[in-house]
Amino acid sequence: MAQAKITVIGSLNIDMVTETDVIPEQGETLIGSAFSSFTGGKGANQAVACARLGAVVTMIGCVGEDAMAQQLREALDAENIDTTYVKTVPYKSTGIAAITVTEGDNRIIVIPGANHCLLPEDVLALKEVIAASDMIMLQHEIPLETVEASIKLAHSLGIPVILNPAPAVRLPEQLLAQLHLITPNESELAIVTGMERKSTPEELLEQYPNPIVMTAGSRGAYYKGADGELGHIPGHTVEVVDTTGAGDTFNGALAVKLSEGASLQEAVQFAVAASALSVTKLGAQSGMPLRQAVEAFIKQSG
Repeated sequence: MAQAKITVIGSLNIDMVTETDVIPEQGETLIGSAFSSFTGGKGANQAVACARLGAVVTMIGCVGEDAMAQQLREALDAENIDTTYVKTVPYKSTGIAAITVTEGDNRIIVIPGANHCLLPEDVLALKEVIAASDMIMLQHEIPLETVEASIKLAHSLGIPVILNPAPAVRLPEQLLAQLHLITPNESELAIVTGMERKSTPEELLEQYPNPIVMTAGSRGAYYKGADGELGHIPGHTVEVVDTTGAGDTFNGALAVKLSEGASLQEAVQFAVAASALSVTKLGAQSGMPLRQAVEAFIKQSG
């Protein structure tokens, strides 16, 4: 089987992770338990997830003119990700994410920095790179106008796009119709579409007119294919250490399997397993599993 060729257009950040037993109240100072720094950003995370799961990956994005940019480049190079189209922006800082982890859950503040310097013309200039891809992956940590331009370009070239709409914003229906898949969680879906949240995930998906995969944390994921058929893959019970990057692992795994020709059900099953493994380790990229580990986990889980 030929390796999937996936191009990720998105953000590159340094994640600064603080671990604490209690979240401080306003004006309160507490002593935390640990601090770590990791390479991250939704775009870079999804690129690493794809690479570890067997894809040939190209990254398109921006970094600042600082030491953190070199750290990000080296991390991607170590995963054999093509960083030719990662642009250095003079006089800009590389994006960062301030992450607080408490009892396995996380709260995140993102400072975009150079990520907001990735413009539509940067992507349009890479038409040949897009055209040579099996799949394009996008998120919302770059300018929305760049996301829209990327979707329209890929659609015009017949290249499928997976959009992970986080942080969520309302998107026009005609743009959503050009996607191969959108992968929100339940709250993101309500924001992206303007739909009212119903009592069940199935009711939400029934309202959405296009193919979709909706993540649901420990409950796994719900999906609707091009034929309108609904499905659900339940989550796995694992010891949670850090949920940072679980969604990015899910999206990367989904893209890899779909690019290899798997059915939507098979791809979602693989993605749920990969994301479950990712939360058992600290850090977004550092917790992302290799393909052999995911396949062994699925076999073990029956």
